Amino acid sequence: MGVKKRTRKFAQTKRVISQRDPRLKHNQEKASQALKAKALSQNPGLTRQIPQVSSSLFYQHNTALIPPYSILVDTNFLSHTVQHKLELLSTMMDCLYAKCIPVITDCVMAELEKLGQKYRIALRIARDERWERLKCDHKGVYADDCLVDRVMKHKVYIVATNDRDLKRRLRKIPGVPIMSVARGKYVIERLPDAPEK
Repeated sequence: MGVKKRTRKFAQTKRVISQRDPRLKHNQEKASQALKAKALSQNPGLTRQIPQVSSSLFYQHNTALIPPYSILVDTNFLSHTVQHKLELLSTMMDCLYAKCIPVITDCVMAELEKLGQKYRIALRIARDERWERLKCDHKGVYADDCLVDRVMKHKVYIVATNDRDLKRRLRKIPGVPIMSVARGKYVIERLPDAPEK
């Protein structure tokens, strides 16, 4: 049997991070300050625009929401209504204790028509003559963007939806109540003085 050869390892030391390493916190802060200074020097007359807050908002409460309530209806709200066998108008009035006007946009109608045979009952409910119809003047037929855009412009609507992503987007906008289907009835959130059941 032979002897295992061992080679000596020369100059083996622990590696130390240098003071100029970009991973260090104080170097990252210096880099971000330098970028800000560079951006300001390139655009000295740059003014940031602050979005105008609606005059109907009193802190988080929307004073423009008065009966009869206009309720923007989303596609999945209609499908959940059909699944739970609820009547649209009477259940809304039971939830809000006031007169309600369901409002259906062109985008919601287009989305329901695209969904096909499975959503034919929801489409029939949406085509009812009693509901108010809104014309859309934007490109595309994505209903979520349409509803968010309309609510940002006019703070007179309650949005009826069961879509989690749309609810998350709407919660960032102050003064917009959200209605949804839960446990066989309609529930409302973020409406001042909303009745708790």
